[in-house]
Order: sequence, then structure tokens, then C-alpha cells
Amino acid sequence: MSSDVVNSPDDTHDQGLKSKKLSGGKLRRMDSLDLESGTVHGHSHHGSKDTKDWSVILHLAFQSIGIVYGDIGTSPLYVYASTFTDCVKHNDDILGVLSIIFYTLTLIPLFKYVLTVLKATDNGDGGTFALYSLICRYAKVGLIPSQQAEDREVSNFRLELPSKRLQMASKLKSKLEKSNSAKFFLLFATMLGTSMVIGDGVLTPCISVLSAVGGMKEVTDSMTQDRIVWISVAILVCLFMVQRFGTDKVGYSFAPIICVWFALISGIGVYNFIKFDPTVVKAINPKYIINYFRRNKKQAWISLGGAVLSITGTEALFADVGHFTVRSIQISMCAVTYPALVLAYTGQASFLRKHHQDVADLFFKSIPHGLYWPMFVVAVSAAIIASQAMISGTFSIIQQSLSLGCFPRVKIVHTSTKYEGQVYIPEVNYLLMLACVGVTAGFKTTTKIGNAYGIAVVFVMTLTSSFLVLVMIMIWKTHILLVISYVVVIGSIELLYLSSALYKFDQGGYLPLAFALVLMTIMYIWNDVYRRKYYYDLDHKISLDMVKELAANTNFSRIPGLAIFYSELVHGIPPIFKHYMENVPALHSVLVFVSIKSLPISKVPVEERFLFRSVDPNDIYVFQCVVRYGYTDMRFEEEPFERLLVERLKQFIREHSGDMDSGELQEGEESTEIVEERRQEDEDKDIEAIDRAAQEGVVHLIGETEVMADKGSGFGKKVLINVGYNLLKKNLRQAEEVFDIPHKRMLKVGMIYEL
Repeated sequence: MSSDVVNSPDDTHDQGLKSKKLSGGKLRRMDSLDLESGTVHGHSHHGSKDTKDWSVILHLAFQSIGIVYGDIGTSPLYVYASTFTDCVKHNDDILGVLSIIFYTLTLIPLFKYVLTVLKATDNGDGGTFALYSLICRYAKVGLIPSQQAEDREVSNFRLELPSKRLQMASKLKSKLEKSNSAKFFLLFATMLGTSMVIGDGVLTPCISVLSAVGGMKEVTDSMTQDRIVWISVAILVCLFMVQRFGTDKVGYSFAPIICVWFALISGIGVYNFIKFDPTVVKAINPKYIINYFRRNKKQAWISLGGAVLSITGTEALFADVGHFTVRSIQISMCAVTYPALVLAYTGQASFLRKHHQDVADLFFKSIPHGLYWPMFVVAVSAAIIASQAMISGTFSIIQQSLSLGCFPRVKIVHTSTKYEGQVYIPEVNYLLMLACVGVTAGFKTTTKIGNAYGIAVVFVMTLTSSFLVLVMIMIWKTHILLVISYVVVIGSIELLYLSSALYKFDQGGYLPLAFALVLMTIMYIWNDVYRRKYYYDLDHKISLDMVKELAANTNFSRIPGLAIFYSELVHGIPPIFKHYMENVPALHSVLVFVSIKSLPISKVPVEERFLFRSVDPNDIYVFQCVVRYGYTDMRFEEEPFERLLVERLKQFIREHSGDMDSGELQEGEESTEIVEERRQEDEDKDIEAIDRAAQEGVVHLIGETEVMADKGSGFGKKVLINVGYNLLKKNLRQAEEVFDIPHKRMLKVGMIYEL
């Protein structure tokens, strides 16, 4: 192996493994699939984001304004209207609500996300899956037993094991690894967070577009609420219809539009602040919050469900950090978004102090007359951009769910060659469109949609905080007093907001929970049967000895060509291969068993993607290959997968042909020359055999398994597998469509699994 191999902090364990590989046997057998990890030189390709110069960081900060802040930036359209649903009863109530908004913006987006959560990225990527994968790397809490020692050698698989002197981290890690219920809970929480973000992707377009279009009531009396609803529906339908073209075609204009939006709302805020009531600056004193609760008691607590809408879209700070950098997000938030929002809400409060009756349409009422139409156009544009960002985010998070076996197979279309994160999912797009149209036409007002929106927002934030506490204790090894302080301050605020949002359950709050229930049911059914199938394969796998016997058996003919046999099983050969051999007594001249595997990291470098193992003896040309992807990686890139696999297979042969045990060699120059000559001959022969097989034709063998509950199963299990899973499977994409396999060279092997 190269001396430049990347060393992980778990070197002692890995070196022990390598020493075992190098000892004994005639050939130095790379039995643990460790070839590719030795080809990476340092970490230079990773972490390059952190070393970028300031001009690049500032450029990324500018771009992030258009992608990340559309949702939180359009909140001033509806926050006060959603908070004061019954009108303003006391003038100082406005100061109380402004104070709540100010401290909520400061503590949640600024302190929690910008200064704390952004440090918990997974090699630069954020979101619920990033936190889950980070925890999976530090503790064995995954439910699929597909871990391999070589996974730690992938350069992005950064790991620092808990220190012995800090017992709490070790104890927590041990408890998580030993508790099945804890593993299920972590997966359940990840699925719930994912479902809520998808629910967010439905509600953001509804409330943003409806609020912006509602401004037309200010200029014409003929504009009824029904007309506003239908105009909003038309805009939403158009928005979803253009998704398949990708956002990079218009994405360059997002940042300038949102910058203009922030400039206008902050400028109007300053204008209203000076003109109507500069004394609202008193709201910086938190005593106004206490007075507000004393005066309004239960009603004040209920109104928090509206105030929390001021931080909608905050999760996007964390979820979209992978497209930018931590520093660029911090700069754009602190320098642009946070001050613009504070000025906007302060100006609205000043206006509201003199115009209590205008609270329902506060945003457009507070605009100076000459700026109305420019502001209306920018508001609608900003609402569309906010919606676009959430729709794109929904596609991305479903792609991540799919990679972990938590979502049914859907077609992922990559819409941009420039920006790898931009994906489009046709089925999900049309379902989102129908849901958005249904919600907008059914609810009609932003108040009811706001009740639903608040629950989705706070649920995701609370789950992020829960994961972050695990990260603090187990990975960062934060002092326990700081962890307790975080839980007491941030946790209590989020739980207070959540309780208020849940109070409005019957006024629209049930909607995100209904979405989550449907999505969680689909995800649970798919993931449960996915795991059952994996364990069935594991329990019935074929030993390598049986494969050798089959390959050496004279009753089996070897036909020209290269066969790629796909499976999800990482350790061993799946039982469907035996089923194939019993029905087709022929083997291709080269056979590669390919396992597609997701690692708990965001990206796997292409040069580290393939791990090979050859099955003895060498001349039967049977190989095992594990193809490793991160949860944000493109599957089956533009370069044909089979061509890439053949090239990597030949590279594996070059690296390993003729590696003989030194104990069999005689010392001296002559023996070295003979060995080198023999090694070269073996290498040439093997590579020629691979090339010849590839030229004869590549056949893709897909295991198409039908699953059914075994005869002794209970009613619940039969419904889950026979009805739920099979219904999903029949109505969604088949494996070859997801893997983009050419139909002319595909062969399906059917088998029934009784689970």
C-alpha cells in the first residue's frame, strides 16, 4: 500500500487489520476490500471550502441570500397579522410582541443556528440527515449491519473517538449502541424531522404566495379573497410546472431580488420608525414581554403561535450550508438578514402603534404610497423565490431519505451540470403541487395556514436541538453545565412555542401532523421491509466456497461476456444467485457481484467509491464489489456506471496481481526479475480477459424479489408486507429505472422471499 494512505484516529485498529491481511497464504489477499482507501493523498480535496479566500466567501455569502433566506425574509408579510388575530387590545401589547420577535430572532436564528448548530455540519453538509449520520459514525446506531472497517479510511469519514478521560461521552455512546429502542428512536426522529420539512415544503409556497398576492386588495375594491386565492393557485401551478427545467436557469437572479427585498423592508422600517413612533425602541427591554403576559395571560401564550412565524425558514440556514460555507452563511445572516428583519419588524410596530385597525393587512398598509407597486412586484417575486427554495430543499431531503432506505424508489433527475445539489423528482413534484393547491383553495386565509405552519417549523427545530444535545455530549464533549444551559434556555423557548402552536390543532394545526403521519407511514413500511429483506439475505447468503464450487463445476458452462449482479448485501453473495444458477446452469466469463451501499457521510470521493475482492482461484474471474455513496452523492453519474466499474476493476488487478508471500521467494536479483516477469504476465492475462469479456457484452442481472409474510405471521405483519409494501412497490419506480440500466442488456431474476 502507498505510504500516503490517509490515517484515521482509529489507526491502531486499522493497522492491526492490515497486518493480518499481509500475513499467511500464497497471495497477499486484500480480503477486506481496502484497495481504494490507499489511493487518496491527504485531505486536500476535502475541506477546501474552509481555505477559500475572502473574495470567494463574500461571493458565496451574496449567493446564499437568494437561496437560504427567502422563507425567513418573507415572514414580515404575515407575522403581526397571525399574532394579533383578534385586533390589538392595548398599545403596549405591540411592544410586548416586538420584544418577543426581537429576542426570538436573536436566540434562535442567531445564537442557536449561526453560532452553535452550524458547527455541527457533517463535512460541510447540514440538516437532519447530517446530524443523524454524524451520530451514526461515532456510535453504531444504524439498523443495517453493513459496516466495514475500510469505511473509516474514506477521507471524508472524519472521526475522533471519545476520550477515555471524559466518561460521559463513552457512557452515552455505549448506551446508544446497546439499546435497540434508542436506535429505533433516532431513526424515527430523523423520519419525523424529514416529514415535517416536506410538510414545510407544502406550506411555505401557500402562505408566502397568498400573503404577497393579498396586497392587491389595497389598490382595488373588486379584488375579493376568492380571486386572490385563485390567482395564488395559478402562480403555484406555474411554479411547479417549471421545476423540471431546474433552478440554475434563473437562480442567478435570486440573490439580487432578495437583496432588493431586504433593502426595501429595512428602508420602509426605518421610515415608519422615524415617522410614527421612535419610542418602540423600548421593546429591547424584556420587561415588556412580562407585562404582555400579565395583561393577556392565556391569550398571550396562544399568540406565540403567530410570533414563531418570524423564524420560519431558519432550518434552511443549516440544511443549505452544504451549498455554501459556514462562514458565508454567518456573514450573510449577521450583516444582511438579521438587521433587515429587526428594522422591518420595528418599523411595522411603529406604524401599528398609530393604526391598530390595520393589523390584518399591516404589511401593505405600512408601505409609503409611492412605493406600493414596486414593493408589490418584489414581494410576489420574493414569495416565489422562498417557495422555490423550499421545494428544492424538499427534493434534496427525499434524495437523502432514499439513500438510507427510508423512502420508496423514485426517479432522481439532476437538473444542473454546474450545481450538483439541484435535483428534481417528478412524482413528488406533482404530489406537492396537488397538496399546495388543495391547502390554498381549502384554507383560503394566511391565518389558518399560519397555524399549520408554526407546528411544522417548531417540530423540526426541537428535533434539531435534541440531536444537537447528543452531538454536544458524545462528539464535542461539551461541559455538562453548558449543555444544561442550552437545554434550559433554547429547549424551554422551543417547547413553549411548540405548546402554543399545538393549541391551534383544530384551527389548521392538524395539517402538518396529518402530512407527517402519511409520510411516516410510507417511510416506516418501506424501511421496515427493506431491513427485513436485508436480514433475510444475510441469513441465507451463499458462502464464497459455494461460488468457487459452482464456478469450477464442469456441469456449468462459461459463456463469453461480463455479468454485473446487483444486490444490497455487503457481506456475502445473496441467495437469489443460487436461485439463478439452479435455473440457468451457465456463468459469464467474468462475474461481478455489485453491492450499492450508503455510508453515513455526505459524499464519497469518486476515487474511493469502489472496493473489490477477488474470489479464489483468480482464474475463475469472480469478483465482489462494494460501491459506496454518501447521502448527497449522485447515483450513476453521466459517465456510464459499467464503464467506470470495468476501469476500476482493471485498476484493482494492476494493484494486486502477483502479490506473493515473501516466504516463497528466494533472495537475489534473479528471483526478483522472475517474479516481476510472472506478475506482469498474470496482469496482462487478467486485464485481457476483462477487456475481452467487456467487448463481448455487459449483462446487468437484477434481483427482482417478491416479498410476502410467512405463514405464521400475525395480522399486522401481513398487512404491513402483503398490502402496504407491495402496494408501494407496484406504484413506484422499478430498480432498473432508478439505476438507469439499459433495458436491452438487463436480465431480471425473480424470487419470492417469505419474511
